Amino acid sequence: MKAIQKRVIIENVKPEVDGGRFPAKRAVGETVAVEADIFVDGHDALSARLLHRKAGEPEWRIQPMSFLVNDLWRASFTADELGHYEFTVVAWIDRFETWRNQLEKKAVAGQDVSVELMEGAGLVQSAADRAGGEDADRLKETADFLTSEAPLPERTRKALGRDLLRLMAASPDLSALTEYGKILPLRAEPVKALFSAWYEMFPRSCADDDPGRHGTFRDCIERLPYVADMGFDVLYLPPIHPIGRSHRKGRNNTTKPGPDDPGSPWAIGAGEGGHKAIHPELGTLEDFRELVSEAKKLDIDIAMDIAFQCSPDHPYVGEHPEWFRQRPDGSIQYAENPPKKYQDIYPFDFESEHAESLRQELLSVVQYWIDQGIRIFRVDNPHTKPLRFWEWLIAECKREHPDTVFLAEAFTRPKTMYRLAKAGFTQSYTYFTWRNLKWEIEQYFEELTQTRVKEFFWPNLWPNTPDILPEFLQIGERPAFILRLMLAATLSSNYGIYGPAFELCVNEPREPLSEEYRDSEKYEIAHWNLNEPHSLRPFIKRINRIRRENPALQGTRNLMFHPVEREEILCFSKYTDDFSNIILVAANLDPHHTHSAWVKLPFEEMGFEAEPTFQMHDLVSDARYLWHGDYNYVELDPRVVPVQIFRLRRRMRTESDFDYFM
Repeated sequence: MKAIQKRVIIENVKPEVDGGRFPAKRAVGETVAVEADIFVDGHDALSARLLHRKAGEPEWRIQPMSFLVNDLWRASFTADELGHYEFTVVAWIDRFETWRNQLEKKAVAGQDVSVELMEGAGLVQSAADRAGGEDADRLKETADFLTSEAPLPERTRKALGRDLLRLMAASPDLSALTEYGKILPLRAEPVKALFSAWYEMFPRSCADDDPGRHGTFRDCIERLPYVADMGFDVLYLPPIHPIGRSHRKGRNNTTKPGPDDPGSPWAIGAGEGGHKAIHPELGTLEDFRELVSEAKKLDIDIAMDIAFQCSPDHPYVGEHPEWFRQRPDGSIQYAENPPKKYQDIYPFDFESEHAESLRQELLSVVQYWIDQGIRIFRVDNPHTKPLRFWEWLIAECKREHPDTVFLAEAFTRPKTMYRLAKAGFTQSYTYFTWRNLKWEIEQYFEELTQTRVKEFFWPNLWPNTPDILPEFLQIGERPAFILRLMLAATLSSNYGIYGPAFELCVNEPREPLSEEYRDSEKYEIAHWNLNEPHSLRPFIKRINRIRRENPALQGTRNLMFHPVEREEILCFSKYTDDFSNIILVAANLDPHHTHSAWVKLPFEEMGFEAEPTFQMHDLVSDARYLWHGDYNYVELDPRVVPVQIFRLRRRMRTESDFDYFM
C-alpha cells in the first residue's frame, strides 16, 4: 500500500500549559477558545476540526475550525460541567475546496473547464462512496451530472453550488488527516473560583456586646448580615483549632506572653486536639456547622484556613514524632527564617521515610472539613511544602469534590507561585499588595492577563492581610484605602480584604518601616466599633454591587490598559465578548494630590467603531458625561474619590428613530 504523505503542520495550540503537562483552567459556563497555527506548503485549501469531550467520554464532540488570519485558526466549546475536559486539533488538505477554488477562478476568466469538471466528478464520487443514505445518492447524482452532456455553464454552476459544498463537507476525505499529536487537558472550576469577593475575619474578635469576651461561632452568625450587606460572598476564617501554649506569642509578637494572651491561631494544636478539632472557646462542631448553614442562606461560603504546621503541644508531636525533623540534641526543629524564629510552630518533615503516612493524614484533614460542608480553603504558606504534594492532595480532593476551591497564600518567587497554580491551586495571592506605581501595575497585570500565565494563574487581590499593612496604606490614609479597594475589585474578578481593619482604615504599624500592625489581631482579641462614622462600609457595598451588576468586571483575562500621558493616572477597561457591557476605570494613584489627564480610548483595539458622541456613566458617583471622539478629559481629586468607574453607554437607534443609550 502506498504511504500517504501528511503535509499539514499544526503548531502553537492554545490553551496549552507546559506542553499539556498541566490543565488550563476555565470556569463552568465559560467559552473555551482554542487556537492553532495550521498551514501547508503550496496553495492547497485546508480544513480543520476541534475535538473536545469531558474526560472519560468515549466519543469526541466535533467543532469545525474557522480560518482567521495568517494561518491562525479558531474554534470554541463551552465547559458546561465541573471537572476535567480534554481537546485536540486535527486538519487535512481539503481536495474538494482546493479544486473548487481553482474551478471558480478559471470559470470567471472564461476558460474551458470541462476537464476540471471531470476531475471534480471523481472527487464527488469518492465522497459518495464514503457517505451513506440520501447524501450518497445525491452525491452520485451530482458526479454523474458533472460529466453529463448538460451545458457547461449549468454543470459549472452545480459544481460551485452551496448545496454540493455542504454535502462534500459532511463526508470529507480524511485519508491524509494530520493530528496535533497531543490531547490537551482543561479543568472547569466553579463559577465562584472566577468571580468572588472575600472578607477575612477573626471569630474570636466577634463578641460585639462584650469587648473583653472571647468570640464564638454564634457571635460570627450575628456578624453575618454585616458581611453580607457589604456584598461579600466568601467569609474566610483564620485557623479555628486549639492553640498551643508552649512558646506562645503575646501581644505584638512578644515571646513573653501574659497569662491571658490567646496566642496566634496559626500555632495549631493543644491538649484539646489538633487540625480536626475546634478551639473550645469558639464553640462546638455543631455550632460551626450552624455557622456554615446560616452563611449559605446569605449566599456566603465559609472558607477555612489550612495551615500544615503544629504547635509543640499538638497531639501529632507526641503520637508521631517521626513526622518532624529531629535536631542532634533530640529536640524537634521549630520554624525559622533567620534571623526570625518561630518557636511556637513545628514544620512537618516531608522527606522522612514516614512521609507517606504523613501525606495520608494531611489529606484526611482536608477531607474531614469537606465532610463538614467546607468547599473553599485558603492554604497558608504552601510554597514551604513540596509542590508535588499539593498536586497530589488537590487532585485527590477534586476527584470526589470538583467544586472545591483552593487559594494559595504564597508570597514567594514568581515561578514557584506559578507552579503552585499549575499544580491545582484555583486562586493565588499576588504581588498586587506592593504594586503602587503605574508602570509596575501595568507591567505586572499584563503578564498575568495577556501572556500564557492567564491560562492557569487566577489572581486574588488583597490590599491588606493580618500579616501585611503595606506602607502605601500607612501613609496614604483614607484615600489610599479607597484607591486600593477599587483597584483590587476591578483589576481582578477575585479580591479580598482583611476586616474590619480595612473598612475602618487601620493604618498604624508596630514600629516605623514595619508591615506588622500595632496591636495585631494575630496575637490578641480585638474589639471593633463597626458603626464608626468614617467606616468605608457604604463605599465597599457600592463597589461590590457594581461588580455584581457588570459582567465585564466578572472576568480578569479581558483587562486592557489605555495610554495616559500622566504617570499618576492609570486607565484600563474591561468588556464582554459582545460589547454589551463596557467598563472603563480611571484611577489617580497619588492619594495626596489632584491630577488630571486626557484619556485615549483605542476603540479599534476594542473591536468597534467610535461614535462621535457617547455617554459615560460614572457608577461610583452616578454622574453622567457626554464624551466626544477618542480623547477625553478626566480629573480626579483623592479627597473626593480617587477612582471613577465608567460604564460606556453606546447610542442605539430604535424603530421609531429615537436615540437612547444602552
